[in-house]
Amino acid sequence: MSRYPPVGFHFSVSFLLPSTPDDFRFQEVSGLETEMEMESFIEGGQNRYTWQLPKRSRYSDLILKRGLLVGSGIVAWCRNGLENFIFLPININISLLNEQHAPLQSWYVVNAIPKRWSVTSFNAEENSIAVESITLSYQFFNIL
Repeated sequence: MSRYPPVGFHFSVSFLLPSTPDDFRFQEVSGLETEMEMESFIEGGQNRYTWQLPKRSRYSDLILKRGLLVGSGIVAWCRNGLENFIFLPININISLLNEQHAPLQSWYVVNAIPKRWSVTSFNAEENSIAVESITLSYQFFNIL
């Protein structure tokens, strides 16, 4: 029996890439968002409103954050795209898990490519972890 609503801190992210087991451990996932683009249509003789017609779906960038991982296969894949302009689209599965580590709901992200890689600033006056952020562009996602 699962509780409602599910917690948002127990999740998994999996790539189909050569990588280490630590490569899939992320502290934050954001950007699972879709929006309908609308086109305005002005009808002749009607001045009270403008028709809003659906045009196409638009998907936000997927942003993955984690502690900086040295020797990451995912970062090597990102660098290959960002530095060498060799983009190899991959699919990603993101699952929200229950207390038995079984998926409650999954999102299958299709044809993701790296768009941005960054690391937090280094500051000698703070005791904080270096966090890397990977921004991916993708075509669409399916809810499984």
